[in-house]
Amino acid sequence: MNIKSTIGTGICLLIFIGSFLMSGSASVYWNLAAFLVVLSGVGTAMMLGNPLERIVDAFRAARRSFGTDFASHGDIVRTLLDLSVKSKVDGVLSLEKKEREATSSFLKSGLILLVDNYSEEEIRDCLGAEMHFFNMRQGRSERVFRTMARMAPAFGVAGSVIGLVGMLMGLNDTAAILTHIPVALISTLYGLVIGNLVFAPVAERINDTTRTELLNQKLIMEGVIAISKEQNPYKLERKLASFLPPEERNGNVEMLRGITRKYIERRKKAAEPKDVPEGATETARPQTKTEPVAEAV
Repeated sequence: MNIKSTIGTGICLLIFIGSFLMSGSASVYWNLAAFLVVLSGVGTAMMLGNPLERIVDAFRAARRSFGTDFASHGDIVRTLLDLSVKSKVDGVLSLEKKEREATSSFLKSGLILLVDNYSEEEIRDCLGAEMHFFNMRQGRSERVFRTMARMAPAFGVAGSVIGLVGMLMGLNDTAAILTHIPVALISTLYGLVIGNLVFAPVAERINDTTRTELLNQKLIMEGVIAISKEQNPYKLERKLASFLPPEERNGNVEMLRGITRKYIERRKKAAEPKDVPEGATETARPQTKTEPVAEAV
């Protein structure tokens, strides 16, 4: 999560906890038996319905969704435009170095296909399959937490029934009644809070992360395919801008021109002779081919 979300979550959570403390001591709301009834019930039900590996994968996906900062759509557009101009100026094979430097595994896969000269259809099939199975894995993890969110209140009610049965069994024993009343009342509270404040938000977070990453992957796939077709960078910029909100589309033209100038100047410097021998004529200087550069801009 970013810093603003973290601060907002912390403030709301403190207010939520403070509302409990206003009505009594914090120790009033703690009951180990009620807590164990809810958690053990949810855990047992999940183990019966899912392999252990699937539950572990779900918690890993939850950790990634809270701990990973995904690149913004604008950053991905800038990266793809940079790759497009570089391929126009230096050739597609020059992207092999960018492939090794890529931090996104999906972008790295796309650049591998691009450098290996896969066709547009093959690139779309390979990257589309990767997107499909990523969506399936994330959806499975999301369902694990949604199931736990649905079960937690039910086991809270089960804890209440357990407490009520204990009270009925000890009607003639005041100590037994006082022991079972907290279990009957607090287990329902635990079920509701754990289900709706922990498991359900985690499932929503995984869903949001999945949607964000799929959009990023769609951006990358369209950009890689456009580069493979040697599409003009300005046309690519227009296409990729459609993925962005209207307020983020301004300034892309100037950004593209800056990227183009960077590679043109780098190519000119590489083409200049480092040492010109005395008496050499102007015709002896190597000529820089500018036709591909003109196509890039």
